[in-house]
Amino acid sequence: MELWIPITITAAFLQNLRSTLQKHLKGVMGTTGATFVRFGFGVPFAALYWVLLIWGFDAGLPHLNSRFAVWVVIAAISQILATFLLIHLFSLRNFAVGNAYARTEPVQTALFAFVLFGVQFSLSSMLAILMAVVGLALISVARTGISRQQLMSSDAGKTALIGLGSGTLFALAAIGFQTAARSVGSEDFVIQAATTLFVGIVFQTILMLLFMNRKEIIHVIAAWKTSLMVGFVGATATLCWFAAFTLKEAALVKVVAQVEMLFAFGSSVLVFKEAINRPELIGCLLIVGSIFCLILID
Repeated sequence: MELWIPITITAAFLQNLRSTLQKHLKGVMGTTGATFVRFGFGVPFAALYWVLLIWGFDAGLPHLNSRFAVWVVIAAISQILATFLLIHLFSLRNFAVGNAYARTEPVQTALFAFVLFGVQFSLSSMLAILMAVVGLALISVARTGISRQQLMSSDAGKTALIGLGSGTLFALAAIGFQTAARSVGSEDFVIQAATTLFVGIVFQTILMLLFMNRKEIIHVIAAWKTSLMVGFVGATATLCWFAAFTLKEAALVKVVAQVEMLFAFGSSVLVFKEAINRPELIGCLLIVGSIFCLILID
């Protein structure tokens, strides 16, 4: 098994945990505050990882160039906006509709890679991406009673656009951070990932602080214990994401990353003894099949 696969699975598990914590914070401090904690409270951990890795590998300061700077800025802003939209979706009545559209992220990542950099994907890779997206969409709407007609209706249009926008921005962020990480002047992929994480998260924190009001900052500080946990889990997950991005195309990393849905779904079935229906079963099988496509065929 290639190294990027277990790294991606670890990142997906941590992201699922971070998302759970952020949902809790959404009710305490609102969308902007819950978005900020992922970045602001992740700075000390990102700095720690960077220093420890530079010292541990006995590496000098990595060389950064203009290509790195441009793509870090693009990716950092895209990730902030994507996170904001995704957290906002939690409060909408038609959340499942928006979530289904947000799950088009792997396809959009592949499109960005092709359009911006001419990246070519094999037939098995494209099949894996499409299988994952269809599986995710099925699981997202399986227990909502939403029909295909409702999914495409005008009533769900606003929620769908928010979800689609979130997926687009996350895809652009993935491509941006991958390009930035691969531009770092270091021969070690972990140093590349840690450097991109540190620079990106510091920039994101400063940018968000410029737009947050005093009330939002007070709410964030009041919930510092949970926020610190979000920062730790989020920074660690992001380090794993960036490490995987340096080793494999972002679109394919995003396919394997969908084990996050299986983690969440498995908990509801095994822990809470919830019954599984046909669309959910088909969705799970499609996700598993997409991952096997990459592991065994590509």
